[in-house]
Amino acid sequence: MIDNLLQTYDSFVSQYLSLQSEWGVLIDVVGLMVLTGVIDLITRFALRILHDKVTATRNLWDDAIYRSVNGPLQILIWIGGITLAIRIATDGSHFWHPYVSTVRGVLITLAIVWFAFRLIRSIEKNALARTARSTDHLDATSADALAKLFRILVLILAGIALLEQFGVSPRSLLAFSGIGGIAVGFAARDVLANIFGGVTVYLNRPFSVGDWIRSPDRDIEGVVESIGWRATTLRRFDKRPLYVPNAVFSNVALENPSRMTHRQINETVSIRFEDAAQVADIVEAIRGKLDADETVDSNEVILTYLDSFGPSSLDLMVYCYTKTTDWAEYLAIKQSVLQQVQDTVREYGGALSLPTNVIHVPEALAVVQQSGEGDETEGGQEEIDSQKVQSERNRAVAREQSNDNDTVGPDNPGEEGS
Repeated sequence: MIDNLLQTYDSFVSQYLSLQSEWGVLIDVVGLMVLTGVIDLITRFALRILHDKVTATRNLWDDAIYRSVNGPLQILIWIGGITLAIRIATDGSHFWHPYVSTVRGVLITLAIVWFAFRLIRSIEKNALARTARSTDHLDATSADALAKLFRILVLILAGIALLEQFGVSPRSLLAFSGIGGIAVGFAARDVLANIFGGVTVYLNRPFSVGDWIRSPDRDIEGVVESIGWRATTLRRFDKRPLYVPNAVFSNVALENPSRMTHRQINETVSIRFEDAAQVADIVEAIRGKLDADETVDSNEVILTYLDSFGPSSLDLMVYCYTKTTDWAEYLAIKQSVLQQVQDTVREYGGALSLPTNVIHVPEALAVVQQSGEGDETEGGQEEIDSQKVQSERNRAVAREQSNDNDTVGPDNPGEEGS
């Protein structure tokens, strides 16, 4: 078996040397490219075989490495093959020959950065997916912060490696950064303030992705969609995006209603003054119904009292907390509580009050008013009669004037013309 392999190898070498003597360096370049392609196919086939085994395990790292290495590994194989072929096919007389190693170093660095970014993204995605299926506490905000931190670290290391490829010493760069950093800090202080604000948000965790936040100091309210290094993206309830610089969160008060434990019901119910005798029984019955209501938290404060005297009503206070924090469920519970209050008032013979105004008129003023109305009626009748008389008088005068016009007198122009 070994002898056959040796004979096959010797035959291949002899044929290769004969071709090399005929074609020269070209056969070396072609053979190297063919070998590179074969290695690429072998790695692709091996990764395809490993796919089922990797997906069957519950390990976090093997899935991330498998998804990340497919692509950058092939790029590295071809970078090595092409640069080696260039070195074989050329000599040192070309002016660009010294730059081959520099280009190769840059491409290898970029391929490694690509692999690192894909690895970080895969680990972040797998960690969040595993957290959703288990009781481990890792929210999207923490995962995003750690992923961004590692990406920045990768970029810093890649920048140092690229500088070394171009012959720039990192020590001289650090010495220059001490002087230039001051100028850059003054020029980009707003950007740096937003970056430090983002770091503060990640460390203090006043809110997370998916939380509903609002500020009483600024017109800021919405659901957090993403937390960046410069700004945080909110989605308003009218579906418009709102981009808030992270530095703002260091200077304003912030509410996070998403972290509330209960929702509050604080309503005023107005009943009539006529039902004052039943107030004590009504508030006691309402309190009993709220204690028995499963949707109302009886461990929290429940208050039902006569709160104040309104202009036209007795105002009862109904104060309690719901167990749920969901907005739709809260509205349904609030509706049920108010309906129970209304039914309780009716059970004790009371009724809800409407805004009313009562005017008390003295008895003597009422008699005088009725007498005045009678006089006005008679005066109005007399006024009507006098108008009729005047109308008849005007008609009579008109008839007399028409009769005078029909009679021809001595001054009539018709008489002079006859």
